[in-house]
Amino acid sequence: MLMDAVIDRFIQRTPMAVAVRGTLEYALAPEPLDALFEELVGERADRQLLFSTCVDLMACVVNRVNRSVLASYRAAEDLPVYVSAVYQRLQRMPLEAARQLVRHTAARLEPVIRAMNGAAADRLPGYRVKILDGNHLTRTQRRVKALREVAAGPLPGQALVVLDPALGLALDVIGCEDAHAQERSLLAPVLETVRPKDVWVDDRNFCTTDFLFGISTREGYFITRRHASTLSWEEESPWVAAGRTDTGVVDEQALVLLGPRTSHLRVRHIRLTLDQPTQDGDTFIEVVTNLPAEAAGAATVAELYRDRWRVEGLFHRLTVVLQCEVNALGYPPAALFGFCVALASSNAYAAVRAAVRAEHGAEAAEEVSEYYVSAELERTVEGMAVAVPEENWAPIAGWSAEQMGAWLRAVVRPMKPERYKKATRGPKKNKPRRTRFASKKHIATARLLKSEQK
Repeated sequence: MLMDAVIDRFIQRTPMAVAVRGTLEYALAPEPLDALFEELVGERADRQLLFSTCVDLMACVVNRVNRSVLASYRAAEDLPVYVSAVYQRLQRMPLEAARQLVRHTAARLEPVIRAMNGAAADRLPGYRVKILDGNHLTRTQRRVKALREVAAGPLPGQALVVLDPALGLALDVIGCEDAHAQERSLLAPVLETVRPKDVWVDDRNFCTTDFLFGISTREGYFITRRHASTLSWEEESPWVAAGRTDTGVVDEQALVLLGPRTSHLRVRHIRLTLDQPTQDGDTFIEVVTNLPAEAAGAATVAELYRDRWRVEGLFHRLTVVLQCEVNALGYPPAALFGFCVALASSNAYAAVRAAVRAEHGAEAAEEVSEYYVSAELERTVEGMAVAVPEENWAPIAGWSAEQMGAWLRAVVRPMKPERYKKATRGPKKNKPRRTRFASKKHIATARLLKSEQK
């Protein structure tokens, strides 16, 4: 095991940084990545800039170790190409290569999490829940020549992400360079990945006849928020009370949906009437599902849909903890590649959280703030790189899932969960109307405080 005296001191002081560093070494091992790229685009004997090198340079940026691709390039040693070649490769990076990178890390880390018994409690035994959601990348700087005279914010693309909430892993991503493309136009590649007993949880934007019938045809299941106008049906039963959840009252009815070529699909229509309206003012949420009632009652289906917030947590991690949107990268392939490297890095964080769950319990794992983990990694990584030579990390790439899981558990065992605990706050208060000093441009805080204290 990788436990020499120097690394052991880092484990005692900064265990989470060591865990993330080692997991990234395992998940992003260069040989499998280069083999993956060659399988996609073909082998070339004169290729000097490897796919794994591009991943490594970008991983330093998205993990906030270096502030830019140029800084990563300058910090690297013995690269055989000029930095211009790096940028040229990034702006031509195949979207499929970026997608396969995410799928590769998920496939590599899932056995590790399962070997540690680090998955979260299964809400639906016998099925595999997958959450689908879209994310638009923020506008970039105007460094690309075609953008320099453009006043509008240039958007480099969008992506659909598939999350396994039990493992915390991003399983798949569908990238699109056209930021204005309708998300529904990206659903065909998603359908190709549907497996029997998958349960797809998604929002109303994905509530289309073709998608729902496509999932059912492939022996999968869906829990989808009903869109007001995209479904048609010919039969509906009366509403029946079906209990309540923590947030409201549940009712259920049966529908027979009309599909392509006169096909039919019997589904359950579940309505959650909320005790408190949503931020958008909705007083109820309606979902449709083809899950059998014996597998999940109406209240369970409503709770599974509410678990969609987990994918929002993933996007928050990508934006706040990691740097998934490198706004200096204006070319869509480069920006989407950066986003996918961030997803791959997020999978490493998920594996570390699973190790915490296995060693310290589910409650401690849920309370871990990845912001503090990322901050520890950021301030530790340079010193760790000096103290621990690169060759000391090299054996990790060849470990089995069981070895990697055992090492991760050993690393997080001495951690003190309270050091990484999320900050707590009271309930949100309504913002008061700002009516004082409305005619002034500035106000001296010190003077205001003194007047309040009298």
